Amino acid sequence: MTPVRQLALKLSALAIAAGMSATALAQEIRIGLTGTFTGPNASVGIPYRNTAEIYPPTLGGMPARWIVLDDGGDPTAGIKNARRFVDEDKVDAIVGSTSTPVATAMFDIASEARTLQIAMAPVAIPAGKAAWLFNIPQPVPLMVSAIVEDMKRRGIKTAAYIGYADGWGDLNWNGFSKLAADAGIKVVAAERFNRTDTSVTGQALKLFSASPGAVFVGASGTPAVLPHVSIKDLGFKGPIYHTHGAVAGAFIQSGGKAVEGALMPTGPMVVTPDLPESNPIRKVSTDFIARYQAKWGPGAVTPFAGYAWDAYLLLDAAVASAAKSGAKPGTPQFRAALRDAMIAGNEVVGTNAVYKHTDADRYGVDDRGRVLVEVKGGAFRLYKP
Repeated sequence: MTPVRQLALKLSALAIAAGMSATALAQEIRIGLTGTFTGPNASVGIPYRNTAEIYPPTLGGMPARWIVLDDGGDPTAGIKNARRFVDEDKVDAIVGSTSTPVATAMFDIASEARTLQIAMAPVAIPAGKAAWLFNIPQPVPLMVSAIVEDMKRRGIKTAAYIGYADGWGDLNWNGFSKLAADAGIKVVAAERFNRTDTSVTGQALKLFSASPGAVFVGASGTPAVLPHVSIKDLGFKGPIYHTHGAVAGAFIQSGGKAVEGALMPTGPMVVTPDLPESNPIRKVSTDFIARYQAKWGPGAVTPFAGYAWDAYLLLDAAVASAAKSGAKPGTPQFRAALRDAMIAGNEVVGTNAVYKHTDADRYGVDDRGRVLVEVKGGAFRLYKP
């Protein structure tokens, strides 16, 4: 072969490679993920970031790029991140935040940009903005109902509530106060505290003085330990319930023996070995836990990490469907096709639920995504009455 012929072949190969690279770049899916990786609630957000590091390089068979930013639990920072995602990064979807107040603050940007947002913390989705909004963690009413059902089973007639003075506290209070009333349980005291507070002695005294049969703490992560310990230190002997936002190793590490016996609803992934072989969630959870531990080492894997994996699974299925529309990533047409794929009513088995989002249901989970666990022997165990 002559040198000229060899050079021609090399140039042809380079041209083909360059064309393929350009095509791959044009087909790249971009997803913006913002979470609370620093600050008081970092114990909840960090598992999401850790999971993002083991995401496969594709979504729906197409190259994918995840842009991961920290919002520190600050709604203003979350808004800034969301604005960057839609204005600069031209993302096809937003995932986050891992904090309810931050995720809620981002709604307007996602809606205005006509870009689907998948909240990674339970949120109340306004009807007027629901077109582009989705939720992965189990909705508060579904989880709180497990708490109220257990109170009713125990014959508890009165209860007290202490929760965050923010959106997460509001969601749990609204759900609990209604469901408790429906079950004939009287709420005899209700108090609030801030995520950064170092003492809730005053609130705990008011709750204890009301002599409730049980206490529900509407908090999350390590800050949820403070009211639990404060109430127990006063001599409270009844059951203390928490939200699914408290199911993290950091909660047990921070509370130690003081939080033994704490009860809380959570997704099935936390007790994967206790699930029957026939449960489809068990297989998905087992696979994910193995992937996570291969990267981050042995130890318990929080449901928050599982939610992040479920976001990947949902987007993987939605992208594969949206790609059939012929629309190109980065365009309004593709974002609309992606949204339409999310609400098509197809079931996606995740680590924490079997998801089925529809136009009428942006939460997409049912009782299959809920169990009640107890802190026992320094670990979360399936609660067996």
